[in-house]
Amino acid sequence: MNNTIDPTPTDWNSPEMQKRIAKRYASEKRFKLMGLSAVIMSTAFLIFLLITMLGNGFSGFQQTNAKLEIDFPSMTGGASAQSISGDGADAAIRSMDIAGIVAIAVDNQYGDLAKDMDQTLFSSGADRRVAAMLKADPSLVEQKVVLELPADAAIDTAYKGDGLKKAEELTQILDEKGLLTTEFNLSFLTGSDASDPAEAGIWGAFKGSLMTMVITILLAFPVGVLSALYLEEYAPKNRWTDLIEVSINNLAAVPSIIFGLLGLVVFLSWFNMPRSSALVGGLTLALMTMPIIVIAGRNAVKSVPPSIREAALGVGASPVQVVFHHVLPLALPGILTGTIIGMARALGETAPLLLIGMRAFVPAAPSGFSEPSTVLPVQIYLWSDEVSRAFVEKTSAAIIILLLFLMTMNAVAIYLRNRFETRW
Repeated sequence: MNNTIDPTPTDWNSPEMQKRIAKRYASEKRFKLMGLSAVIMSTAFLIFLLITMLGNGFSGFQQTNAKLEIDFPSMTGGASAQSISGDGADAAIRSMDIAGIVAIAVDNQYGDLAKDMDQTLFSSGADRRVAAMLKADPSLVEQKVVLELPADAAIDTAYKGDGLKKAEELTQILDEKGLLTTEFNLSFLTGSDASDPAEAGIWGAFKGSLMTMVITILLAFPVGVLSALYLEEYAPKNRWTDLIEVSINNLAAVPSIIFGLLGLVVFLSWFNMPRSSALVGGLTLALMTMPIIVIAGRNAVKSVPPSIREAALGVGASPVQVVFHHVLPLALPGILTGTIIGMARALGETAPLLLIGMRAFVPAAPSGFSEPSTVLPVQIYLWSDEVSRAFVEKTSAAIIILLLFLMTMNAVAIYLRNRFETRW
């Protein structure tokens, strides 16, 4: 066999070599075009998603109000502002039968029109709005006033251009009379779930998500980081540690619904923890997030140069000081990157939380970690399954809130990561 190298230099100007060079350049150009096309396509899908969500969800942040004239002196028998002021204001207002007063006022002003159209004009929370107005300004009870109260969901949807024909006809009549107005829907941000779309809000689910994420990060982050440090710095290399590593890698790929089943059995059946609570939801999501943090943490610790450890040991640092004073700070940016990915996945999960009961109807925001609550993804899922058209815009508006929550959480984590990178 002849293994000698041909000493003849390559003729780069020959037609054959020029053809090969041109083919290589063409291949590189095609690869660049494919990459650029992929970026453009991804950007287009993202823009389409944002435009769709903003287009459908923007109206969810607006509320249509209808004007209602109420003669409080004649309907309350001459109640005074002083009688509904002070410490007993709430009890005094409740005793006035605000719902009956509103019903009479509606019948006096819109009775014939509502009967002809067979349509409810005001939302179920109109009487609560009137009670809140009286509490804020007790002098109203001594006046004949025109109040702007939230309209029924059908009127609200029709006024925004996506209602039923009957509601659109009534809306047109009311609009021509100047009885409809639009304002920012503050109750959507401060309220909780409700059967009436006009009264449904996102605060209960947002607070539930926030509390669930607090439990998740408090458990998953320290346990995940310490596990990564132990496996990478202290654990002996044997069959048991190999088995643990394989198990962690497999857990990171397990479908989320399996963790929901685990949480259902362990936390609810065995330990009898409160169902539908942020505590159980956070523990369940922590089990799902922990393997991701462990894997990212091990890779980050492994990427720290051995010279750092050797230099620290050389100047008299103990093994524990080497790990926590030198290795961990250098690995922390990478660990935070894995934490961002894990927490983003946990924030958007629905399946495991459905299994532990967090799909319950929760009309008030939870005040503690053990109280019934729901989260934003589950709330979006429940609203998307509603028949009423008014819940369509609520669903899109809730998605916008979820995206903003996710972006804010990621921005904080990225800031912390960059801060540690700057320090070192």
